[in-house]
Amino acid sequence: MSMRRRAILLGLTFAAAVLVLAGALAVLAPSVSAPSAGEGARSGVVTLREAYQEHHSGLQVEARGEVVRVLPDDNEGSRHQRFILRLSSGQTVLIAHNIDLAPRLEGLRVGDTVGFFGEYEWNPEGGVVHWTHRDPGGDHLDGWLEYRGQRYR
Repeated sequence: MSMRRRAILLGLTFAAAVLVLAGALAVLAPSVSAPSAGEGARSGVVTLREAYQEHHSGLQVEARGEVVRVLPDDNEGSRHQRFILRLSSGQTVLIAHNIDLAPRLEGLRVGDTVGFFGEYEWNPEGGVVHWTHRDPGGDHLDGWLEYRGQRYR
């Protein structure tokens, strides 16, 4: 096996381990309140930890966290900037930000703080938050990211 292939395989193995760890932290971490929203109005409270533990999806959540890993863009279909945030509770979540519909967070680094409002989707690795942008069709609640004092939609 070539050195390049070994390096790619090692990188993929590391990324998978990070996502498994993110899922484990999500189960063990104390809860973080994340408001549920519908039709633009707050309607009840659900926590990201509860959403993960109970395998809920399709929930609007809002929180902020510290970047613990910046991942390569997902370029299949709509392009997404991807990174993992650790919330103040210790829970981690993957952010998938559509950069075909909203600006990229330029200069994003480990240790930076990012706020978000988007839709949570459960997966075994801890979950993903997407819809962090405006909906051009107007059918979905608009989301956003906040980074360095700027809101990205």
